[in-house]
Order: sequence, then C-alpha cells, then structure tokens
Amino acid sequence: MTTAWTSRERPVAAVPGWILGLLAASLSIQIAWQATGAEPARDASDLPRAPAAQVLRLAGFGESAALARLAMVWLLAFDSRAGNAIPYQKLDYDRLAAWLDAILAVDPRSNFPLFAAARLYAENDNPAKARRMVELVFARFGEDPNRRWPLLAHVALLAKHRLHDLPLARQYAAALQRQTTDPTIPAWARQMEIFVLEDMNELEAAKVVLGGLLATGKIGDAEERRFLQSRLEEIERRLKAGPKR
Repeated sequence: MTTAWTSRERPVAAVPGWILGLLAASLSIQIAWQATGAEPARDASDLPRAPAAQVLRLAGFGESAALARLAMVWLLAFDSRAGNAIPYQKLDYDRLAAWLDAILAVDPRSNFPLFAAARLYAENDNPAKARRMVELVFARFGEDPNRRWPLLAHVALLAKHRLHDLPLARQYAAALQRQTTDPTIPAWARQMEIFVLEDMNELEAAKVVLGGLLATGKIGDAEERRFLQSRLEEIERRLKAGPKR
C-alpha cells in the first residue's frame, strides 16, 4: 500500500542558509555536549509540553514547512537519548499527540506527523497509548480524506487486530468509505466496513452497507460489482438460514 504523506515542500536547497546554519550549530553543540558526558540521563517520558502552533509558525519566520520538518526530526530523535530498548513507548502520549497536532497545524499539507502516529507510535503494547495515536489519526483524517485514507485504513486494522475493538474498527472503516471521493482508492479500502460487520456478526448491517455501496453507482469495475453482488447474496443466504445451533 502506498502511503502519500509527502507535502508540497521546498527542497532543502531552498531553505534560507541561516536556518540550516542554526540547525547545524544546534546539532554540533548537542554532539559536543554529549561527548563530554555532561548531559544528565534523560528518560523518554520527559518530553516537554508542545508549544502552540502559532508559536511554531512564528519561530519559522515564514518557513513553516521547513520548521515542521525540523520539529519532526527533533521529535523522532528525542527519545533516543534515553537508552531504552524501545524508547518511544515510554513517551507521554498526551504530550506526543500535542506535538504531532501542532506540527501538522504548521504544515497541513504534510502527512508525516500522522504517518509517524499510525506507523510508529501506535505500534505500542500499551493499549491506552496505541488508542491515543489511532484517535489522533481519525480526528485529522476528515481534513484531507483522499490523501490520508491509507493512514486511516492502517489504524482501522490496528483497532481490529491490536486493540481488539471491532466497533472502533467499524467507525474508522465507515468514515473511510463515506468521506473519500477519489475513484482510484482501492476496493479493499472501500469495502472494509462490510468485512468488519461480518466479523461482528452484524449481517443485517453488512447487507445494508453492501447494498448501499452497490446502489451508489460508484463501482465502475464489472469484476468488483460481481464480487460485491456475490457477497451480498451470500449474506442474504446466511440471514435466511438463521443462526447456527
């Protein structure tokens, strides 16, 4: 699955020299400081509170996209100082979500913050922390559904398989089917809600959703229509047969 998270960003060569110089100086100071052994051990849970998006914009002096990229680099590297085996799992996820939200607000065309939320930070064995990340992806999905659908599809699968929360998976799958309009979005993504409903044994609801999908006329591929029609007929047969004893 191809995840479109790149934004309409300027190349690094277009970033003003003073910004690159500031970054290089900052990195040099950090490296020198660490080499002296003077920096105290830092736990990943020490992530500071996120600044307001407006503060980040002002700090970028008109180079919002470049500032957002630098902020993401800093955020991704923050917990590497803690010496933990899987350091990001120890972060304060409410603060982490606030950082990702602020960075996304600074550069809304970039999906990198949500990509990190879905594909890195949500892969956490702590269910509450994983849920915090999938909720963030869902909350920002509706702002750009045709570009962010791969991320919502991924967290729908996480909700189903990692969180074992089928109602939540259905909520995400339903949003995926109803809010996207790009005809190139693959069939499996549009049909996800139907399969989740079948897993929930909600056959009547699955029949309604499937029938509605066929009735929209949006399914232009004949093979896909035949598959969905056969799926609908199978659900109807299961409903007529009644529950297994």
